[in-house]
Amino acid sequence: MTHLLSIIVLLLKIRATRSCKGISRRTQELYLLVFVTRYLDLFYSYISLYNTFMKIIFLVSSSAIVYYMRYDPVISSTYDRRQDTFRYVFLVVPCFLLALMVHNLARFTEILWTFSIYLEAVAILPQLVLMQRTQNIDNLTGNYVFLLGTYRGLYILNWIYRFFAEPHYRQWIVWISGLVQTGLYADFFYYYFLCWKNNQKLVLPA
Repeated sequence: MTHLLSIIVLLLKIRATRSCKGISRRTQELYLLVFVTRYLDLFYSYISLYNTFMKIIFLVSSSAIVYYMRYDPVISSTYDRRQDTFRYVFLVVPCFLLALMVHNLARFTEILWTFSIYLEAVAILPQLVLMQRTQNIDNLTGNYVFLLGTYRGLYILNWIYRFFAEPHYRQWIVWISGLVQTGLYADFFYYYFLCWKNNQKLVLPA
């Protein structure tokens, strides 16, 4: 729900302000790639109505965000191409190569799922770099990133609980990737709470 709320906040920002200023399109495209490669099981596996519905929601909402930022004439004109220059290749290629080498099952869909786990861990980097470069962080953008980080932090609490409650529960790929992802938010969280405490505009030091 926290993850879904972060996407809703971002969509509201884009739709209400007719602007994507301060948002990294590269991060949004990476997240879309994460969901596409992770949810291929929609075509061959059914778990529950809730599970299927949430997967479709994430795919559709992420596609809508990328569409607005690329093709909406008003919204796309506010996108800061000069600052959002983090190169995909430095994230996508290493994650794919790592998925080929370290995975649970040597199966195409399993490798893509593993790739999506690795890529999600670092997909926020272009957004963090963009915020450091521009120092243009409005409340909605800051709250969006905060909710994304909170979603991953709550997952860690879930893993700790399951580790003790389920004796055979071991997910090393997910655990390590999640810790890396949460670590990337540590600096952001520090300045987010500092600015919130002092009632100041959020600024990330370059």
